Amino acid sequence: MDEIKEQSKQQPVVIFKHSTRCSISSMAKNRLERETPTGNVLFYYLDLIRYRPVSNKIVEDFQVHHESPQVLLIKSGECIYEESHNGISMEDIMEQTAVTPA
Repeated sequence: MDEIKEQSKQQPVVIFKHSTRCSISSMAKNRLERETPTGNVLFYYLDLIRYRPVSNKIVEDFQVHHESPQVLLIKSGECIYEESHNGISMEDIMEQTAVTPA
């Protein structure tokens, strides 16, 4: 998490939390994979089944509720955007990368 926070000071970082056992999560993952991100955004994929302790650390560090699937946009060490389930779209993520936290 410390590395992600540091990286997010230079460029936006997206964490995609994915459950390999969930069909909605698979659909969200497929939608993201079909789109090409614009700009300088770093993406991380987290397999929730295999790395649940990492997911728990994300909840703790970024003060978000656990969802699956879920995307988190990290800028300047803070989560500035989160979305889950059918609300996940590359277009929305890219729109948010231009937002500067207040």
